[in-house]
Amino acid sequence: MRFRHSLRFRAAVAFAAFGAFVSLLLSIAVFFAARDIERRLLSETLAVELEDFLARRSRRPGALPPVTQALRTFVASPQGGASIPPALSALEPGFHQLSLHGRGYYAAVAQQGSDRIYLLYDKAQLNRRERWLLTFLVVGVLAMSVLSAAGGLWLAARIVTPVSELARRIRDLRIGQTVQPMALDFSADEVGELARHFDRYMERLHAFVERERAFTADLSHELRTPLAVIEGASEISLDDPKLGGRTRQRMERIARAARQMSELTQALLVLAREDTGDRRVPATNVGTVLEDVVEGHRHLLAAEGVQLTVDLAADPTVLAPAAVLQIVLGNLVRNAFCYTKRGSILIRLEADRAILEDTGPGIAAAELPRIFERHFHGTQSPRGTGIGLALAKRVCERQGWQIDVQSRSGQGTRMELVFRPSAHAAPATSG
Repeated sequence: MRFRHSLRFRAAVAFAAFGAFVSLLLSIAVFFAARDIERRLLSETLAVELEDFLARRSRRPGALPPVTQALRTFVASPQGGASIPPALSALEPGFHQLSLHGRGYYAAVAQQGSDRIYLLYDKAQLNRRERWLLTFLVVGVLAMSVLSAAGGLWLAARIVTPVSELARRIRDLRIGQTVQPMALDFSADEVGELARHFDRYMERLHAFVERERAFTADLSHELRTPLAVIEGASEISLDDPKLGGRTRQRMERIARAARQMSELTQALLVLAREDTGDRRVPATNVGTVLEDVVEGHRHLLAAEGVQLTVDLAADPTVLAPAAVLQIVLGNLVRNAFCYTKRGSILIRLEADRAILEDTGPGIAAAELPRIFERHFHGTQSPRGTGIGLALAKRVCERQGWQIDVQSRSGQGTRMELVFRPSAHAAPATSG
C-alpha cells in the first residue's frame, strides 16, 4: 500500500471526517426530532383551539371562531353561510394536511350537530422555522468539520513529533559512523519500540558493513597480488623472441585473461562500496575503452563470414572508472561476438551512447524481459553463467546509465548503452 500524504495530513482528514460524520448524524437526529415535536405540539394546539371553540359555540351559537395570522376557521352549516373550498368539504373529522391555493395547511375537522368545523393552520411559518433549523445544522456540521480538522492537525502534530524526530535521526545516519542508541530518547510506547528495533537493526548492519569491508580488503589483496604476478610473468614470456607461434597465442590469451580479471576485480570492488554520490573520478574516454574491448574479444569472432564494423562517430568521455565501463561494454561486445556466426556486426559510438547491432539468432520475445535477471539462461545461451548482463545492468544503475535492447528471434539484436557524457569532442570517424 502506498501512502501519498503525510501522517499528519491523514490524521487531520480522519478527525475531520469523523467529526463531520458524528455531527451529521446528530444534526439529522435533531432535525427530525425537532420537526416531530413541533408537529405534535401543533396538533395539540389545534386540538385545544378546536375544543375551546366547540365549547364556546355550544354555549353561545354566535361565538366568533379563532382567527390569527396563521389560523383560519370555516363552518359548514346546512342553513348555508361562508363558502367552503371543495378540498375542505371532502375531509372527514380528524387531523389532515392539504394544499389550498398553493399553500400548505394543517387541518383539524370536527362535527358539532349538523355543522362541520374546519380549523386550518398555515404551514408557511412552520416551514420557515424548519429551513432556519436546517441551515443552522448545516453550518454546525461544517463548523464541526473545520474544528475537527484543526484539532486533528494539532493532535497529529503532537503525536507525529516523535515519529518525525526518529525519521530525521535515521535519515542523518551514515554507514560506518558510531551511533548512540536512539531508544534512550523515546518513551516506552510504539515509537520507542520502533526505535529499539532500529537500534538492533543498526547493530546488525554495522557488523555486516565491517565484514564487507574486511572481505573487500582481503579480496583486493589476495586477488590483485597473484594477478599481478601472472600479468608480469606473461609479459616477460611474450618478450622472449624464442617463443613459438602457438605458445605465443596461448600466452597472449593468459595475459589478456589476467588483465580482464584484474579489471573485473576492480569493478566489483567499486560496486561493493557504498554509493555516496561522489563522482570525483577521472574522465574516461569511451572510444579508447571501446577499441580495447573490441580487440580483447576479437578472438571470439568466427574465423570467416562475420563482417565487423566499428564506427567512432564521436569522442565522448564519461565520469566513471575505465574498469567499470569495460565491464558493461565487454559484456555487450562478448554477446554479439559469441552468438553471431554469420552476417555482420556494427558497433557505433555516438555522443551519448554506444550502439551494437548484430545479425545473430536474436532473442525470443518471451525471454527479452528476463535477459538482465541473474542466472537466467536463454535458449540461445544454454552454457552461459547468466551473470554478465545482470552485472552490466547493476553497473548501469550505479552510474545512472541505461541499456536498451531490441531483438526479434532469428533477425538479430540491437543494444544501446545510453550514458551521461562528461564532455563532447568533435566527431571523429574510424573504421
